[in-house]
Amino acid sequence: MKSPFLSFRVAVACCGLAAVLVPAVAAPSAPPPTTRAGQTELTPAAALQRLVEGNARFVAGQPWARDWARERSTTADGQFPFAVVLSCIDSRASSEIVFDQGLGEIFNARVAGNIVNDDVLGSMEFACQAAGAKLIVVVGHSACGAVKGAAAGVKLGNLTGLLERIQPAVAAARAKQPNLAPTDGAFVESATELNVREAMRQIRERSPVLRALLDAGKVRLVGGVHDLATGRVTFLAD
Repeated sequence: MKSPFLSFRVAVACCGLAAVLVPAVAAPSAPPPTTRAGQTELTPAAALQRLVEGNARFVAGQPWARDWARERSTTADGQFPFAVVLSCIDSRASSEIVFDQGLGEIFNARVAGNIVNDDVLGSMEFACQAAGAKLIVVVGHSACGAVKGAAAGVKLGNLTGLLERIQPAVAAARAKQPNLAPTDGAFVESATELNVREAMRQIRERSPVLRALLDAGKVRLVGGVHDLATGRVTFLAD
């Protein structure tokens, strides 16, 4: 009579062998970095679609396979990014990863709370007017520590001045939801979205260079909020 234990061992061994014999499905290879011609031909709408599709790959856990050595070599003598992304310094919010982009594809401006200052505006002006980017994206994220700090009135060295730039969004969130405590998740979520919209407003109002490009339709400005748990970036309605 065959031992049940022996049958179990044989079944496990066979399953393991089958796993070895069935090859894993390789991820599709990423296309080469954007060229000057490709950047010139790309519309702002198409640039946004590239980020939407890249984020979908990130959410699904199916990023493109990248030949980093090739990308490094290809972009060493020049870059032609199609977008500039302003995001938070949060270690979980790297735009290249969240949007599944490689070297030479996006300019990435990062500062706590994705706030706008003169240096950020100057960087965006370079990205769009001088380097040809077609899209400006402001991305906040869930449970943002900078937004929470601003709501709590945190004072800490140079961080104090940075958090003051988030206060307009905090004040707007209080006016919108007066019954919520600043520590409430719904309040932080509301303030985060309002902070993104405030950054978008400042980009248009404080930079004549960018405003001219936006008004001419050469560049598009959009905002979004990145959910750290799912990875999904939800773009805000205009």
